[in-house]
Amino acid sequence: MKLNKTIIVGAIFIIFAGVIFATDIFNPIIRPVTYQFLMGSSKGKDVIFFGLLGLFLILSQMIDKDIDTTRYLKISIILGTALLALGILLEVIFRMQMGIGLNTVFCSMTNGMSSTSILHTHLLKSILGALLTQIMGPFIQSDINTGVGLYAYIPSFAFLVVLLIPVLFATLTLAIQKRPWFTNFLMAFFSSCLFIGIIDGGMFATPSYVGILGLFLVYRNGFYLNYIVGKILRDENLLEQNELIQPTYRNRGFSEIRYLFNRFGIYPFIILVIILRFTVAFAGAEPDYYTVDIANPTGDIDLGNISVEVIDHETGSNKTTYHIDPSYNEMKLINDLKVPLNNSCEYYTVTWNAYSYLEQ
Repeated sequence: MKLNKTIIVGAIFIIFAGVIFATDIFNPIIRPVTYQFLMGSSKGKDVIFFGLLGLFLILSQMIDKDIDTTRYLKISIILGTALLALGILLEVIFRMQMGIGLNTVFCSMTNGMSSTSILHTHLLKSILGALLTQIMGPFIQSDINTGVGLYAYIPSFAFLVVLLIPVLFATLTLAIQKRPWFTNFLMAFFSSCLFIGIIDGGMFATPSYVGILGLFLVYRNGFYLNYIVGKILRDENLLEQNELIQPTYRNRGFSEIRYLFNRFGIYPFIILVIILRFTVAFAGAEPDYYTVDIANPTGDIDLGNISVEVIDHETGSNKTTYHIDPSYNEMKLINDLKVPLNNSCEYYTVTWNAYSYLEQ
């Protein structure tokens, strides 16, 4: 592996990730940008994103011999999709075991507040977070949420799902080898987003969409993306390299309809996937009121500190249920509840209300 521009750029990104971890000086600049594709960017996500981006760029120059990169990209897309689907399956099984609704956000209050839902799962993150805490506990900063509070509740086979993550990393490393620089960078970017989405968010999270659909875009249209950029920049080297990576459907004698479907079929598919996300969110919404179930409360709970309008509440032997005014923003309610419920319960759940985001 010889030192070149791609390796130097990759090293710069890794160093930048270390700077973000050590200091907050770049947060006002970086956070508004990464927020757009990492779905609520945080310090931990930014560190992982830039670290993975740099690592993939460096690893893309690792192997000199010829590799069927298209085949490994296809395998990576299948593996990535499987991991996202298994993350949702874990959420469903977890809720069946706990006896809670599918359309709820589960918030553990053990070892700090950690939340998870079908729309934004953190179950796989909790396994990796527990492992990371054991290895690097003293070095993990307090503002990086590792999700360890969920670790005690995860289904047992979740550990087997986690084993697919290093397999996906290996196939993506093989898929990114010796590509033209533009698709090299795109694949490093999309791969980094995909890993963040798998660990923090799941199938319906923005980085998962960016990652898996971006890789599929490169798989189908990488040749044309390189061609367009090469023409705009007048980069003859990029155009020359690009000719060595032909899409499987080009120059095959296909009919025009079949050719257009192979090239542009991904775009309506992307629209359908996005529609699915919003359909699930609104179909599972409870717009009349929030149902907040508080498990094993340890004493009297005062919600007056967060200025919510309680419609009614019921108290049982091991659960207290509140019905709260739906005009309260869902995310704000979930986060605000952790203050009065800190050290006052085992966990709480909040029903979805996607309509509350439309009122902001």
